[in-house]
Amino acid sequence: MARKGRNSLSERVYRSLLRDLSAGVIVPSERLAEERLADIYGVSRTPVREALARLLADGLLERHADGLYPYRPRLDELADLFELRMILEARGIQRVIAGSSTHDQLSIRRELDLWRTRVDRPPEPGLDLVVADEQFHATLLAAAGNASLVEALATVHARVRPLRALDVPAADRITTMTTEHIRIAEHVLAEDLDTALGALLAHITSSRDHVLARARQALALTRLGQAVRD
Repeated sequence: MARKGRNSLSERVYRSLLRDLSAGVIVPSERLAEERLADIYGVSRTPVREALARLLADGLLERHADGLYPYRPRLDELADLFELRMILEARGIQRVIAGSSTHDQLSIRRELDLWRTRVDRPPEPGLDLVVADEQFHATLLAAAGNASLVEALATVHARVRPLRALDVPAADRITTMTTEHIRIAEHVLAEDLDTALGALLAHITSSRDHVLARARQALALTRLGQAVRD
């Protein structure tokens, strides 16, 4: 029974850490010290250690010389993560095209209605916008009926989020995102799935190109700053 209780605590800490990493409560520069996390979550260090080991295996943490830190994708990994994202999200629509599933139209319509309200009241740049965008894509994929695909997408989102959250998109990019979400959802609800798939992949490709460009820009500025200091 004690072992079962410990496993339950470990699972709770794992879910709490996953939530806080996803919400940006834990920033990429923050070292994840077992003792401090045990105080935060009100448990001993053992379930914290087990939860951290799971997150490390999930690829959501990385080990530095002085301990564990939230994973932050490097430039050469970003393109690969976006490729994986495209494969996962495309597969959702492809399952329905192939007749393996049908879309849960109610959940998609709810997202569509939500994004239509954002045409006149666009969300502010920052983490809330990133989370809202991820919610749209997760809902669209979940509507195709494969929970494992959604779980894999959540991991990709969590790994890319640290860089996306640092981006401050211009108003026209937020408008474009909103418009594209609406169009994708409308095509899915109209069962024009080939068009929906093309629009979805174009949308993700545009996001990838922007994030990569901003990451290269940030890297160039960092190197310039180091050169000046040297």
